[in-house]
Amino acid sequence: MVPVRFVTVTGILSAIAFVLQLIELPVPFMPWFIKFDFSDLPALVGALSLGPVYGVIIEFIKNLLHTLDSGSFGVGELSNFILGAVFTGVAGLIYKFKKNKKGAIIGTIVGALAMAAFSLPSNIYVVYPVYYTFLPKENVLAAYQAIIPSMKSVEESILLFNVPFTFVKGMIDVLITFLIYKHISPILKGNDER
Repeated sequence: MVPVRFVTVTGILSAIAFVLQLIELPVPFMPWFIKFDFSDLPALVGALSLGPVYGVIIEFIKNLLHTLDSGSFGVGELSNFILGAVFTGVAGLIYKFKKNKKGAIIGTIVGALAMAAFSLPSNIYVVYPVYYTFLPKENVLAAYQAIIPSMKSVEESILLFNVPFTFVKGMIDVLITFLIYKHISPILKGNDER
């Protein structure tokens, strides 16, 4: 049976992740349809404090909620879920077997690398083909060419734009997690002595 604290913390972190997902920031060097948000942060915290499955559940809940309020027809949420699940799942799994600071560092960095690496096939074979239903492939390529005119294909653009962006986004979440985790971990794990 799942402890009540786990369910409660998962719900709270999912709600925080959903709110953070609503605060999307445009990125100057990326096409208009790619935004930056901090919504993976609560899922990463959940994966480290509760376990990898909870990180994935938080990713699922926040994206399900966001789909109800989004204009992306679920495409952005699909991408966010796939990549966030890889990120938090890998980070949480490594940390689960090496529960110390080194394990957390290795887990989160490998998680960010896995998310970036997985973003290439995920975008090429799953997410962007769905985008093409609403936005023709030529228009997607034109959005990348507006930034770097020499881009010859969407696939090349994903490799040169999306993959590094995804890694940097993950590493920003990792950095913030390390700044806050020690302070909130006792509360999340139920050891708050106040």
